[in-house]
Amino acid sequence: MNKQLSADLARLKEELNGARERLAATQEILGVVSQSRKDEQPVFEAILNSATQLCDVPVAALMLLNEAQGTFHMAAHLGDWKVPVATETTWSVDAPLPVAQSFREARTIHVTDMKESTPYLDGDPTYRRMVDAEGLRTRLCVPLLIGGKAIGTIVLSRLKLQPFDDDEIALIEGFAAQAVIAIENVRQFLEVRNRLEREKASAEILNVISHNRDDDLPVFDVVLRNAARLCDAQLADLDLVDEDRQTLREVATWGLSERVIPSDRWVWPLDSDFLHVAAVRNGKVAHVADVQQTDRYRDGDPMTRAVVDEEGIRAFLAVPLISSKTSLGCLVLFRKEPIPFTEDQIALVKTFADQAVIAIENVHQFREVQERLAREAASADILHVISQSRDDDVPVFETILENASRLCEAPLAFMSVVTEDGTAFRVPTHLGAGPEIGKIWSHQLEALDGSDLTTSHAIRTLKAIHVEDLSNDPNFGMDDPRRAELVTLEGVRSYLVVPLIKDDLCFGTINLYRREVRPFAPDQIALLENFAAQAVIAIENVRQFRALELLNAELETRVEDQVGEIERMSLLKRFLPTAVADTVVSSGSEDMLKSHRALLGVLFCDIRGFTAFCETAEPEETIEVLQTYHEEMGRLINAHGAGVDHRSGDGIMVLFNDPIPCDNPAGDAVRLAIAMRTRMSELCQKWKRMGYRLGFGVGLSLGYATVGMVGFEGRFDYTASGTAINLASRLCDEAEDGEILLSPRAAIAVEDEFQIMSRGELTLKGLREPLEVFQLVVGAAT
Repeated sequence: MNKQLSADLARLKEELNGARERLAATQEILGVVSQSRKDEQPVFEAILNSATQLCDVPVAALMLLNEAQGTFHMAAHLGDWKVPVATETTWSVDAPLPVAQSFREARTIHVTDMKESTPYLDGDPTYRRMVDAEGLRTRLCVPLLIGGKAIGTIVLSRLKLQPFDDDEIALIEGFAAQAVIAIENVRQFLEVRNRLEREKASAEILNVISHNRDDDLPVFDVVLRNAARLCDAQLADLDLVDEDRQTLREVATWGLSERVIPSDRWVWPLDSDFLHVAAVRNGKVAHVADVQQTDRYRDGDPMTRAVVDEEGIRAFLAVPLISSKTSLGCLVLFRKEPIPFTEDQIALVKTFADQAVIAIENVHQFREVQERLAREAASADILHVISQSRDDDVPVFETILENASRLCEAPLAFMSVVTEDGTAFRVPTHLGAGPEIGKIWSHQLEALDGSDLTTSHAIRTLKAIHVEDLSNDPNFGMDDPRRAELVTLEGVRSYLVVPLIKDDLCFGTINLYRREVRPFAPDQIALLENFAAQAVIAIENVRQFRALELLNAELETRVEDQVGEIERMSLLKRFLPTAVADTVVSSGSEDMLKSHRALLGVLFCDIRGFTAFCETAEPEETIEVLQTYHEEMGRLINAHGAGVDHRSGDGIMVLFNDPIPCDNPAGDAVRLAIAMRTRMSELCQKWKRMGYRLGFGVGLSLGYATVGMVGFEGRFDYTASGTAINLASRLCDEAEDGEILLSPRAAIAVEDEFQIMSRGELTLKGLREPLEVFQLVVGAAT
């Protein structure tokens, strides 16, 4: 009796201790649950720790369901495995394993002897490894149930054949319920936190939208950053459809390195089979769990290879940006692990995509208003210039080109105007051209008849011409180099030519050019047509004003010109040499009379023995000799086209190359000197018979001198001064009878045409160093 009582007491005491231990374990777990609102991992570890101690098991694990994939993974474990299990390992819920069965059937699975179970006997490799390699014999799998569905399982394993009793099973089921509480707490906490973060992100995006009416890129940056952060994506980008709806272009990125982003961004044809392009084209979400398993990666597509191999991208999500059933682009997220995005995350990205659409439409509307205001301001500006430029249409053309270039985004432009006879066109103004093309345009006067230029064609047909790519123009390969130079020198690709038309008459064209292949939009063409109409107004105004002025001023101008020319000719010939006066009158300007530098051929000559002759001869004889001398020399000077001659007594100075230009001033001076010497030889022979012993000498130089009109009102003279003048005078002084002396520079200039020889060095007055002097050999040219 006493023994039985003692045994019962011992049993009850053991049960009480066990209950206390279980209660303590439960309290400990609940305490951990209360402290782990945002992380269930500490709860899982506390549960496994208590379970292994209270149930005397060496190995325990807690598995969680991956619902989307139909798999489960190990969220926590305790004890050492002989064969390590990677944390990323997953198992199918359809596998022939007790754990999978617990998930499928949502009930506790108790395997008392794993060696006698069907999977072991059937040779399942995973099951065989657990028994043979790990030494497991008894296993208990208790599901974590929510609404009758298993979301996880607590797995206890023994290395010996020892079934779990009912108390142990009940204890683990209690632990499973506590694990569910922890999971739900964390889920609810994360839901609240995620909702707050999403609301905060939405508020941030809306705030950026409100502060960026004219620029959507800051909005895109915030959208990408928040979408990537809240959806656990490491990389993101946003792509927009181009205006022509032929291509999709990357406009913003987050997290992508520069090495996988081309300098001009990624561009994809809208009819290509890229997944994100298909999402835009179809207006549907594209979702890939592992890009590495796609055909595009296997086929070696460069972009796909770059983002996978260089950036490590695996999972991919593309959400289209939809506005009024039209795809504007897409928002793309990337993960570096092959983990699919959840439905909740996809819904969130759709919200971000909607906000991006709001930003795009806001900016579009803002820019439309700004463009409309800018165009109205441009029209007002042009009309104002028209009102201020009644007699000159170039300022109007310049204003039109400036506004057209800016508003139509064309950096290169020119305006052509048809001549009043309608046979040709010229380019009065251009904008943005380099020196080569600018020079061609500035001097262009193109006959319309037979011209194959686009401008000529637009003028003849009275129709606008729009070429998307000049390099593909059938006329590009034609012989006219000007069309090719637009591409080779200026890089022109797209261009637009709009004729200036009124009453079926073309006044010219406005030509706009772009250096990239980008066609002009219909509203830009309409704007240019409006500018063309304003240009016609300016042209007609100026032509009418000029015609009226011409009629009013023609008679007055003609009379004034005739009177002025008569008065000026009379005045100039009174005080200036005839050659200078004629040149000034024909030039229409007196600027040439101002002091300037010129390269001159200078001739000095005089009569040898004239001073002695004057001392002995009668004055009448002296005057007769001097008169004959100047008449004969003057006739020769005029015959040889000299510009200016000055006379003082028997001395004569003759200038070549100013004011009348000549090609060979030194040669012309030598030819005059020879003619003078020949004629003077005849005169001296005649005078000798009359008892007059006279001779003739010439000095020639070539060099720069200062030339211009000097004097005072009523007494002016056109003369020259400088070393070249002085040198010719000194050479004349040194010349003997019949001798023609040349300066070194003059000698070099004529040595191929005339025979010359050195006369040695002479010391001339006014020169510091001796100078080698050359003599024209008696006779003809070489």
